[in-house]
Amino acid sequence: MGWQITQVAIVLVVFAALSGRLRGSAITPAIVFVAIGYVLGDQGLDLTGSVLDAGTIRLLAEVTLALVLFSDAAVLDTRALTREAAIPARLLGIGLPLTIVVGALAAVVMFPALGVFEAVVLAVLLAPTDAALGQTVVSDQRLPSRLRQGLNVESGLNDGVCVPLLFAAVAFAELAEAPTFDGGIVVDLVKEVGIALGVGVVVAIAVALVYTASSRRGWLDEEWGQVVPLATAAIAYTATAELGGSGFIAAFAAGLVYGRSLGAPVAHHTTRLMEETGGVLSAVTFFVFGATLIGSGVTDLDVSTVVYAVLSLTVVRMLPVAISLVGSGATRPTMAFAGWFGPRGLATIVFMLTIVEESALPGTGRIVQVATLTVLVSVVAHGVTAPSLTERYLRWYSTSAEHVALETHVDVALIDRRRGLWHRHAADPK
Repeated sequence: MGWQITQVAIVLVVFAALSGRLRGSAITPAIVFVAIGYVLGDQGLDLTGSVLDAGTIRLLAEVTLALVLFSDAAVLDTRALTREAAIPARLLGIGLPLTIVVGALAAVVMFPALGVFEAVVLAVLLAPTDAALGQTVVSDQRLPSRLRQGLNVESGLNDGVCVPLLFAAVAFAELAEAPTFDGGIVVDLVKEVGIALGVGVVVAIAVALVYTASSRRGWLDEEWGQVVPLATAAIAYTATAELGGSGFIAAFAAGLVYGRSLGAPVAHHTTRLMEETGGVLSAVTFFVFGATLIGSGVTDLDVSTVVYAVLSLTVVRMLPVAISLVGSGATRPTMAFAGWFGPRGLATIVFMLTIVEESALPGTGRIVQVATLTVLVSVVAHGVTAPSLTERYLRWYSTSAEHVALETHVDVALIDRRRGLWHRHAADPK
């Protein structure tokens, strides 16, 4: 294990030295770490060693996702979300379910060997998005706030939403006769979610009370305050897992309550270390993904696997997003932009490893192969296209009526009609 840690540490140092130069370019951290991992991994120089087994990778990925879920929930800007709730609500309430339905239907047609619920598992596994893979999009202040906020909130929340859906799909898929209803599955699922929500809320409230009391008395050192959210996420995740609940849901719920209990300024201030730690662990996860998973997951590809991976990133994602944004004031370019930037990353990797470790689905091999290829294509395609497509969208947006509609919630067609009337009046002052 020592040499593997050495390799990862060297890669981190090298990337840090070049990070400023690469910022905003088409070469994203995920692309770099996946590429280097592949070169050093099983299919390249084979320097990582067999110590990086599925269990080790899963542990790393789970810790990373738990931290990301907590920090995303803790720093969620509820005021901005209240003002601009329409787009994220549409993406999560309409776009996400439709994405899962379309993805499952496509899987049933393209992979006849998969059962219906295995197809649902694949669709749910590929539904969560990872904003970090297209960081240029969600961080560029020139883009309309509602669009950036919508994509960012969607990415932050859909991981947590998909966790219980994935567990339910796997549970039904593991039944001897998948279509047969078993009330015990529903009971177990409700129990698992209930435990997670209960533990997450209780832990977050208790920690917030301790933090507040200590801070008021002047007992809390500012540097140690950065440790509090990390410890809170760890307590919520591990305690819930021991009690038989979903640690991911617990981490997400704890983050929401933590952020609301302490207030946005304190939550933002105290989660800086957690966000940086999550970013580093995410980079390491992509390194390990490149070193160990790509070699086994992207071999012996057939046409169906490749086509489904492409469809997952295009039609399966973009059509539901377009449908969800009908009536929001968004026009086709914005629908296409929002639909394309739904990259697949960390959550898909964690869900995939969870299925490998905990389930006994006959179609696990196919599910892993499709998911691995989809993440790989997404890492490259979304990373490379983010800067250029953002600039292209901004050039269009600056001359479009939609920049008024998105900020004022006025229908684009009405703005165009008003512009037409203005031009006619200007041409004919009478």
